[in-house]
Amino acid sequence: MDGTEGNAGHLGPAERSHRSSVSSVGTRAADVLVYLADDTVVPLAVENLPSVSAHELHRALREVLQLPDIALDAFALWLVSPLLDEPSLQFRRNVFFPKRRELQIHDEEVLRLLYEEAKGNVLAARYPCDLEDCEALGALVCRVQLGPYQPGQPTACTLREKLDSFLPAHLCKRGHGLFAALRSRGAKAGTGEEGLLNAYGQVKEAIGSDSEHGASLSPHYRAYLLKSHELPFYGCAFFHGEVDKPAQGFLHRGGRKPVAVAISLEGVHVIDSREKHVLLGLRFQELSWDHTSPEEEESVLWLEFDGDNEGTPVNKLLKIYSKQAELMSSLIEYCIELNQTSEPAAPQENVSGPPAATGSPPPPTQRPPLRRQGSVVCSRLQHLSTIDYVEEGQQIKRVKPKRTTSFFSRQLSTAQGSYTVVQPTDSLEQG
Repeated sequence: MDGTEGNAGHLGPAERSHRSSVSSVGTRAADVLVYLADDTVVPLAVENLPSVSAHELHRALREVLQLPDIALDAFALWLVSPLLDEPSLQFRRNVFFPKRRELQIHDEEVLRLLYEEAKGNVLAARYPCDLEDCEALGALVCRVQLGPYQPGQPTACTLREKLDSFLPAHLCKRGHGLFAALRSRGAKAGTGEEGLLNAYGQVKEAIGSDSEHGASLSPHYRAYLLKSHELPFYGCAFFHGEVDKPAQGFLHRGGRKPVAVAISLEGVHVIDSREKHVLLGLRFQELSWDHTSPEEEESVLWLEFDGDNEGTPVNKLLKIYSKQAELMSSLIEYCIELNQTSEPAAPQENVSGPPAATGSPPPPTQRPPLRRQGSVVCSRLQHLSTIDYVEEGQQIKRVKPKRTTSFFSRQLSTAQGSYTVVQPTDSLEQG
């Protein structure tokens, strides 16, 4: 393919909302505009565009950006559009790229692109984070954008003016009054702007680095990614959907709430799009699933998992309405197949720092970090309307448990700690 040279440029807000990825530059060539995670646009002059493969475009982009071979696995080309009418071509993290391999990357530009994407997801609240985590991540952004922390300089004013560059919008949309409101509600000291400033001052500099702003930022990019890896939905592909609200009030009104369904190599998370917290998080060993696409009804992704109803073990069914139900179901199936055929994953490290050198003994197994009470990453089943019982071989309805096999055949049943269905008992009467 000829003519792959291009110059990267940044888009303004107006351009981002109307961006498209193909524009004619002549009778024989077309400009393919590829968007990076930081909204940089890279034009690629492509001959005979209809016959060009995604692999060729990927290679051309890597050549323009001068990325190493690891970028072939770390990134993928995504077609993104709300209605798929004028989709934009985006160069984003490959959802099938394991986190453990991410820690082995040393190229600064690859780390920067991964950092920019993770940062964008945190600031957009696509990755829900507790305030403490937002402050820690925001402090690393401060270090990247403002340089090393210097006591005595007017840093607080700079943070206040650019607060939405460091914290998610829903944490700073009320301006300075947010932090006073938090404190008045009993929040501990050191939150918000003050907490961000304190965390900024605690960012560690790499050993042997100088204090110049132009020094290598790789350690800070890697630290941001390591912190992001603690989020269970890091690196997920996101889909739009709706779930039923629990019935409330005298009239038992429920309705629906919009959700984002995040799917990765590790499992499925259902995230409340408005409240910015997790509603349900399941590993593949903990669920069965299927999708239905009736001609006259909405497409649905069904998730089945263990739970209890007033102390009685039951199988719960969550109904997710989405036009992307079949796509989500296929992705879950592919992730499970990929996990079963890949090599066993190395123990996940929970400490920051560069990866261990080749040949060195593996680090001791780390206990997972304690989840804070009320953390946004914890499941909130009380905010979901689930179907708690099904009858074997018949349509879904609310009955007492009376089955010996899962309602769905799609499940990861061979793995250790796999999902188990509720066994029938004589003491439970059918309702």
